[in-house]
Amino acid sequence: MTVWTTLDLADDGRGIVTVTLNRPEARNALSAAMISELTHMARSVGAARSTRVIVLRGAGPVFCAGGDLRWMQDQIKADRATRIAEARKLADMLRALNEMPCPLIGAIHGGAFGGGVGLACVCDVALSLPDCRFGLTETRLGLIPATIAPYVLARMGEGAARQVFMSSRLFSATEAKELGVVSRIVPEAQLSAQIEAEAAPYLSTSGSAVAAAKAMARSLGPDITDAVIDASIARLADVWETPDAAEGIAAFLEKRRPDWS
Repeated sequence: MTVWTTLDLADDGRGIVTVTLNRPEARNALSAAMISELTHMARSVGAARSTRVIVLRGAGPVFCAGGDLRWMQDQIKADRATRIAEARKLADMLRALNEMPCPLIGAIHGGAFGGGVGLACVCDVALSLPDCRFGLTETRLGLIPATIAPYVLARMGEGAARQVFMSSRLFSATEAKELGVVSRIVPEAQLSAQIEAEAAPYLSTSGSAVAAAKAMARSLGPDITDAVIDASIARLADVWETPDAAEGIAAFLEKRRPDWS
């Protein structure tokens, strides 16, 4: 039996599995351990015949704050090969979630930033509370939203993505819905009922047919191939080597403005 240290899993007995990001003290930031566990969950629980739907949630006040501070500190000190290896783990996680044969429903609250937006964009349906905030905040740190980019662009399209991809500005749930990140905005009191409404229809469908239909939908969308993923990783490694990245991360950790601000 898998022991989860950063996730909480609950099966309702019908095959609807709720996976909760469980690092509330760190605003569910994507640590190395969480990245590894989400990848394993997607490839095991997400591929099991008994799993009909996965619901992705976050514990605490924020759905997912993006990259973990310790992980970012380690990247500043690392060499290029190590940075590429670490970025590939994040890319593999996103790909595993995106390619799960079962549907993935996201329930987003509080905030989704950086990699948290990436998680929303690999969901088949993303539900958001009305007061949730979103942001692709990497450029504030001298970085770029690289490994999440194939999924963000697939969800938003280039024109919509360019409205929020580079500025690091925060945007509302309403704008997230307009951009295609969010499927529906749901009051908190109605969220559980809406999750059930999204998940329940799959209990009367053929699991293999659902998987085939999902794979077909992906195949008709933008190509997210090995080459595309490799290019996103290389671009991130390139940016990590710039003076702006070093200054941006240092300023963030020291709680000061970077020298370009």
